[in-house]
Amino acid sequence: MTGNHKNTSITRRRALAVSGGTVAAGGLAVAGFQSAFADTTDTSADADATASASSTSSECMTLMSSVTEGPYYLDGALVRKDITEGKAGVPLTLRLTVVDATDGCTPVKGAAVEIWHCDAWGYYSGYTTANPGGSAPAESEEGDSANDNTYLRGYQIANANGVVKFETIFPGWYTPRTCHIHVKVHTGGEKEDGTYEGGKVNYTGQLFFADDIAEEIFTLDPYAKHTGSYTVLADDMVYDGGGAASGLLTLKAVHKKDPSKGYKGSLTLGVDPDAENTGAGSGGGGTPPSDAPTGTPPSDAPSDSASPSASASS
Repeated sequence: MTGNHKNTSITRRRALAVSGGTVAAGGLAVAGFQSAFADTTDTSADADATASASSTSSECMTLMSSVTEGPYYLDGALVRKDITEGKAGVPLTLRLTVVDATDGCTPVKGAAVEIWHCDAWGYYSGYTTANPGGSAPAESEEGDSANDNTYLRGYQIANANGVVKFETIFPGWYTPRTCHIHVKVHTGGEKEDGTYEGGKVNYTGQLFFADDIAEEIFTLDPYAKHTGSYTVLADDMVYDGGGAASGLLTLKAVHKKDPSKGYKGSLTLGVDPDAENTGAGSGGGGTPPSDAPTGTPPSDAPSDSASPSASASS
């Protein structure tokens, strides 16, 4: 394992309410994705969202602060539910509920939730030359059809119950970080040209995974091709040990005896819609290459229709 990389300079700027829930995922093949995501149709999503909203007031009392956005952020992520673009990995459906912690934890309709994370070998889109540490094949060796500037990044707009769902894969890892997903909550902007423009960032955080589950996943293909010293939660420079309050997801395997079938998990994010916290300049998370791209995605960037489970996307 890596040493203790706790970064005490990270500023905890804004208290936000958070609670744990459930995460969803399916098989590695297209058919597996479609089967696992069958319960994400509009009808069942609305039913789940209603149930979630009815219990939110008792769930959002745990406070959490914003943390660093890390070095791998890119502007112009696409509004889409399926962000995989064909990237191989254990399927993960991420369900997040955004509520106003300053107003009785009421749902924040229209909030834009943005996530981004690395692939199974530790590479981020837009930064595919950045060495993930340990020993891993070059990102180009994966042989997928993903766009190197856009994969595993995206927005979803919260429905009337404050709920968004993403279809993605279980992230890999890179030195010196533990397994994680980055998240921002935006309000006040609008969808434009396939992305989200304007408004402000109310919350910047990271979502984390239990060590025992992550380490089991990393024994599977394609994760197993990346070897080296994995950083456990206790040694991570960002995770502060606060459980769900610090972004730790509650995970549930789709099939208990076969983790490759995927995972389910969720988190409720209580935000202050009047607050602003971009997470920029907070430090931590490693250093990207100097030639990393900036700005909006290229004109040939894929949309939901190009994803392997487009039929389940919205």
